[in-house]
Amino acid sequence: MVTQAEKGMLFKALHERKQPFVIGNPWDAGSARILTSLKYEALSTTSAGLAFSLGRKDGTASVSRAEALENAKSIVEATDLPVAADLENGYGHAPEDAAETIRLAAKAGLVGGSIEDATGDAAKPIYEFEHAVERIAAASEAAKTLQFPFMLVARAENYLHERPDLDDTIRRLQAFEKAGASALYAPGLTQPEDIRTVCASVSNPVNVLMGLKGAPRLTVAQLGDLGVRRISIGSGFSRAALTAFLHAAREVIEDGTFGFADETLYISELTAMFGNS
Repeated sequence: MVTQAEKGMLFKALHERKQPFVIGNPWDAGSARILTSLKYEALSTTSAGLAFSLGRKDGTASVSRAEALENAKSIVEATDLPVAADLENGYGHAPEDAAETIRLAAKAGLVGGSIEDATGDAAKPIYEFEHAVERIAAASEAAKTLQFPFMLVARAENYLHERPDLDDTIRRLQAFEKAGASALYAPGLTQPEDIRTVCASVSNPVNVLMGLKGAPRLTVAQLGDLGVRRISIGSGFSRAALTAFLHAAREVIEDGTFGFADETLYISELTAMFGNS
């Protein structure tokens, strides 16, 4: 059994090495076991993947903090890998909410988590600069009280909310870094030169989201050359699974055929990936 402290040290070391690593994004214990069997080195939850699995919309505060952390705990218990979590906006607007979320995340067995600057309010989707920084500072202080390294990722959400302002994104990431964030993340950033500029503008590791439909198909090696140190898939694997499910279900109901079965894994293959429960 790998202790939480050992996982925290391993997770921190992954961010410090020169070549980038890909963090797998499961949405439940089963997908976590599959990713573990494929030799991923660390995992992180996906808020969208969890929302979809519960039959809810993502980004609408439809999943509570308790539900998200219960999901995260089930993933922690399914693997010996370090596990981080998408903690959305910390499940509250106040800096104290972000800090409490970090403390509860640690109790759930997590060794990392991200806090974003998105408000959840469509009319005003991004927190004002100073307030956003205060929230990361509070989360960082909470992480520092833990007895193991906790990788706090600060997310600047401009590009996911139709605000493609690179200068403001960099300004926020630099401020988050000064406020104590362990790593930086601007989801929705897809252009190579923008990614290179962001990585060169901060000292701490930068995470880049891949698997977005229509985005440039950069490789792990190419992202490493741009300065990226961590690559996540977000809801990409969840969407891929749901896409395959939808195609199979449509074939049966619309065509009356069962060709999808030719592409599926045998139960024995899946059982081998899950291992001993």
